[in-house]
Amino acid sequence: MKVILLIIGFLLLISVEILRVYFIMPFPGSQEEETITLAYWLHSNIIFVRIIGLAIIAYPFFYYFRNKGQMVKVFLAVILGFYVMVFYMFNFRYLADQMFLQPKNKVFLDSAANKVLLKQLIVGVTINNESKAYPIEVIGYHHQVRDIVGGEPIMVTYCTVCRSGRIFKPVVDGHDETFRLVGMDHYNAMFEDKSTNSWWRQINGEAIMGPSKGKSLEEIPSAQMSLSEWMKLHPKTTVMQPDTTFSEAYKGLSDYDEGKRKGRLERKDSLSWMEKSWVVGLQIGMDARAYDWIELQNARIVNDVVGGMPVLIAVTPDSISFHSFSRVSDADTLSFELSSNAKNLIDSKTNSLWNWNGQCVSGDLQGKSLKPVQSYQEYWHSWKTFRPQTKQYIVKK
Repeated sequence: MKVILLIIGFLLLISVEILRVYFIMPFPGSQEEETITLAYWLHSNIIFVRIIGLAIIAYPFFYYFRNKGQMVKVFLAVILGFYVMVFYMFNFRYLADQMFLQPKNKVFLDSAANKVLLKQLIVGVTINNESKAYPIEVIGYHHQVRDIVGGEPIMVTYCTVCRSGRIFKPVVDGHDETFRLVGMDHYNAMFEDKSTNSWWRQINGEAIMGPSKGKSLEEIPSAQMSLSEWMKLHPKTTVMQPDTTFSEAYKGLSDYDEGKRKGRLERKDSLSWMEKSWVVGLQIGMDARAYDWIELQNARIVNDVVGGMPVLIAVTPDSISFHSFSRVSDADTLSFELSSNAKNLIDSKTNSLWNWNGQCVSGDLQGKSLKPVQSYQEYWHSWKTFRPQTKQYIVKK
């Protein structure tokens, strides 16, 4: 009986340490099933489970240690040492916020002093006439960066496994909140708030477990494009520079922008509509649409209707930046095509010339502007997982 208790106790202690991390990290088989409820229970009750495990092994452990020979004592010491090693690895080494640290030195430079390559992709935001750009290969490592733009606190987030960038207002129930990276659910990064220990999805700012379940962070409009394109639209922008403390960590994402990384988590599929294919997605009301990136690059311009709204999705001449707008100007619904030099847009109704910021620069509609529509570039598996109602747009050839 003592041997059975010893085995059960150590198995419980070891397995619970492993499983509480396994369920919320991208280990093989851990992200496909609906295990988030069990993962949160283990996370919230780990001390209680440890006490049970220690209580189970306490009597037989000390009994054998005091009354048996040297070989038994060595065996018990080895088993205990193995548990201590597992405890250390899964509580200090394999925790998400210990693997992906927050920046220590946040430096922003203007266009003249900036050292980030202009071809790099950024997530950009403008608040109260202040614009800032955050390189994806920098925020992709950190997963979240806290900042203030236009006098407003923001939380810039990125999940490299979903290829999803989002910016939120880090306020819950009217109070500023602090978050830490806790793991992932269905391959999307999750954050834990300090006040209630609730778990929040990166992809939509929704709390999915804990006392705050059902609440959502307010999303702030943002855009993804090359730094060069962003600077053309926002010449007074400042750009977040890589923190030299993490130079080696950034090297791990040095080819992420181009989709050249290998491995199952951050690679890019070369064919359309595969799990790791890139798509541009947008949602209006309850309707969601996905546009394959390869098809978009070839078409350059897509006129569509989503949720009753006529929309335009346009890929810029650099072939790595994109914009999306409502096609309604005043009471008119416009359709667009590329200009003869493929450097601007032309509406088919008036032949007016529009720039990539949705502004009409010449023609009958000069001075008019299109309203931006929030859109994102993501992996196809991510977009369809969190928006199962989405419809695929097949570009006409």
